[in-house]
Amino acid sequence: MQNRVRRAAVAVAAAVVLPLSLTACSDSGSQDKASDSAASSASKEGSKEKESGTSAPADGAGTSNEPFGPACASVPEEGAGSFDGMAKDPVATAASNNPALSTLVTAVKKAGLVDTLNNAKDITVFAPTNDAFGKIPKADLDKVLNDKEQLTKILTHHVVAQKLTPKDLENGSFDTLAKTKVSTSGSGESFKVADSATVVCGNVKTANANVYIIDSVLMPKS
Repeated sequence: MQNRVRRAAVAVAAAVVLPLSLTACSDSGSQDKASDSAASSASKEGSKEKESGTSAPADGAGTSNEPFGPACASVPEEGAGSFDGMAKDPVATAASNNPALSTLVTAVKKAGLVDTLNNAKDITVFAPTNDAFGKIPKADLDKVLNDKEQLTKILTHHVVAQKLTPKDLENGSFDTLAKTKVSTSGSGESFKVADSATVVCGNVKTANANVYIIDSVLMPKS
């Protein structure tokens, strides 16, 4: 009789323990599968991010060599007058494709400096806009445009015989083709030239020059 009771108790215990063991095994397997699924998803997301290049770039990457300034927004996105188009032409030709520099181009032609500028190697040009020339009284501007010697001195005062980067402009003084000096100051994307002109579109590349478009005409000291 006692043996029968013991066997019955063992059977009941087994009946209780076995489902619990199976449940525990089942839960453990589900957790393992969930972990594997999460790891797989994370791996796939990482791969997609790497392929698409969406990871964060290094600080300052890709910006140090780009044109900057408010007037750059008016430059066409395509064609000879675009940044890519100007980069293919020498500086006088490139300027002629920018409508905002038409007065400068007229002055360069009157002074006979087109070939000089186009054939120069590694120069920097501070290029006044039409509005910059517009600040000069018309009578005075017409007088200068008809005085080749004076016009040549003024224009070559805007040209430095080396390519200047924005970093160079932070606190610089440079010899010009007019055998004068021009000073620069500033930082980041804010620069002044000769303390009188502001760079409104800087670091523009042409085939032989770096161009900084400015809002005032620079006048050499007599």
